[in-house]
This record gives sequence, structure tokens and C-alpha cells, in this order.
Amino acid sequence: MKLKNCRICNSSNLTNYLNLGLTPAADAFIKEEHKHIDDQVYPLEVCLCNDCGISQLNFTVDPKILYQNDYPYESSITKTGQLHWDQFAESVVQRAELSSDDLVIDIGSNVGVLLSAFQKRGCKVLGVEPSKHIAECANQNGVETINDFISLDLAEKIVSNKGKAPLINITNVFAHINDLEGLMKAVDLLLTKNGMFVIEAPHFLNLIEGLEYDTIYHEHLLYISVKPLNSLFERFGFEVFDVKEVSIHGGSIRIFVGRKEKHNITNFVNQIIRKEEKANLFDISRLNLFSEQVREHKKQLRELLLEIKKSGKTIVAVSAPAKGMTLLNYCEIDSSILDFLTEKSSLKIGKYSPGAHIPIFPDEKLGEKEIDFALLLAWNFADEIIENLSDFKNSGGKFIIPIPKPKII
Repeated sequence: MKLKNCRICNSSNLTNYLNLGLTPAADAFIKEEHKHIDDQVYPLEVCLCNDCGISQLNFTVDPKILYQNDYPYESSITKTGQLHWDQFAESVVQRAELSSDDLVIDIGSNVGVLLSAFQKRGCKVLGVEPSKHIAECANQNGVETINDFISLDLAEKIVSNKGKAPLINITNVFAHINDLEGLMKAVDLLLTKNGMFVIEAPHFLNLIEGLEYDTIYHEHLLYISVKPLNSLFERFGFEVFDVKEVSIHGGSIRIFVGRKEKHNITNFVNQIIRKEEKANLFDISRLNLFSEQVREHKKQLRELLLEIKKSGKTIVAVSAPAKGMTLLNYCEIDSSILDFLTEKSSLKIGKYSPGAHIPIFPDEKLGEKEIDFALLLAWNFADEIIENLSDFKNSGGKFIIPIPKPKII
């Protein structure tokens, strides 16, 4: 569905600045029996709202397509991620002064790894997860999870059965939601009077300055910066009262939101907004420059890979995150360049990448034949992945880190 109005402020004053082409959904991995069928593709274009300043996709894919057809993302797949969620829970439990009687709700709770960390600290927990098999996995792990999209109707049922929550988290999911007014109505109903709504998402500032354009895919409808969000929250009597910068996913922000005048507003809120303004995140000329840098990056990465292939060397890709599918499809990296992909996730192994249909094998495949180079698609977990694949490195294999500038290590 083509975007007509800004998802944050409803303005129609939108300007396109980045076109990554027609691409399949980044998590639509292909089963063996479907590998000869052409993928369904959608426009992947980013626009600026000239009124509130948010950057967002100008096309919306039906969320049922994105999240209810064998959705393969597992938030607990890396030790780095698990440690991050544990530290998240520890700091927020202290900040919100939660007790064992308090309910913590996680919207888009995945397999429940974050809620498990709150459980460890004695909290009652409830997840809301639209992907059926992911929700089933969470319930099997002992994390009570409702298989549904968040909505006002669902919020009413939760309040009726569980009561209100002093803490609602939405980690790496706020940007996935097209109906933000519906989300805020649900949060308004679910949250206690003095409660906290905590959003964590990749920061658009890092995306622009680190050339992290592979983070752009159809699940990510918004590219989060703090300043534009206030126009949404104010309509519901909420405000941002604190912001923390965290390192995960190439640089993220944790945004603390509450009802107006219920929390002291820290200096960090204005500090982050000033950083965003100084970086010209809301200036179309800066965003057009970013678009030019993306095109140049594509050229550089392709030239490097083609030069390696021309020398007779073999290249595979390690990890198959959604962001990696944006990189492969936009940069036109297919099986003529990559022999295969490797993965840890059982939900992706044995399938094929969306778009190029490159086969995905377990990481152990790296040791079965002589591979010269591994393109590291999950570059945000580079240290952990390289350590896990030390045998490949010690045998002479080299890693290619694609973002922000292609380099060999």
C-alpha cells in the first residue's frame, strides 16, 4: 500500500530520497519446493516528512505477510543479544522500582528472551507476538505469550484478565507498526497512571552517519529519531522523559515515555535532539547526500567482490539476517558471486535467501571445503561471529565487513 500521509503526524508533505528498488520481504526465506518460483517484490523507498521530520518507508506491506508466514527471527540467537536483554531488564526493573506483583508487558515479544530476564527478577510477564510458531516457542519456554497483533480490543482483554502494567516494552518493534495511533490507544489503556513505556530501536542518527542502509527493509516502516516522536505522544498526553544510547544493532536508543508531568524529564532528551539536529537528520539535502553515498557503497562492494572472484577465489556469506537480504538484493549479489550462505538459526538452514535464492547451510559447512572469503552480513555481531568461526580464520579464511565501508580482515 502506497503511503499517502505521515505515520507520525498525518502530513501529506512527503519527499522521497532513497530508492533501494523492488525487493522481496527480507525475512521471506524460500523453502526447497518453492525455489523455482519468483518472489513477490515490493518497493523499498524512503521518504522524509517535511513537517515532523521522521524518515519512513513510502510503501506498507501487509503485516500478515511479514510476520505470519514462517517468520524466522529469533531474538535469543546470539550471546551478545542475550546479555543485552538481561542488562536491559536489570536496569529497567531498578528504574521502574518493580516488585513481584507488577506486570511487565512486551509488545512483539518474540521467543520471550527479554521477558525471561524480567521473570528471573520476580516480575509477572506477558508477551504479545503475532507470529504463531514464535509465540508457541515462547509459551514452551514458560513465557506466557498471546499470539496476536497489539490492538485496543486486545488491550481491553488484557486489562480485564491481568490488570494494568507499570511497564510496557517494545524493543525493535515500534518501527514495525503502521497504525501508531492504534498502538498508543492500546498503550494508554494498558499502562498504569505512573507507568513507563520503553521503546528501543536502532537510532536513525547511526544509520545515516554509519551508512547502515542495510537496516532498511519492509519490516522497518520508520527510522527512529527522538524529535519527531513528540508530535505523536503529545496527542495522547504522553512525553519522552529520558533517552539512553546503547550499542546493540549498530547503535540504538532506549526511549522512556510516560504520561505528562508524571516523570522528571532528564537533560539527555534535549541532548539527543540537539545531536539529531546537528547531524541534519531532518534536512533533505543531507538525506540526498546519504542516498548518493549508498549508491557509491554498492559500487565499491561489488567491485571488491568481483575482483576477488576474478582472481579465482571463493566467497560465501556468513549469517543471513534480514539486513543482509537488503544488502544482497540491492547490491545485486547472487550465486554467481556467493557459493552459499551459512547460519546458526534452524529456522533458516535448508532454505534459500529471498531474491537471489542462494542456499543456506549450517555454519559448519565452512569447514567442509576450502573457502577463501566470508562476507559477514550480521556485521553488528562481528566480534562474536568471528570468535565462533576461529577455525575458519585460523585456516587462512578472511572476513569481509561490508558496513560502513567494505574492508577485509
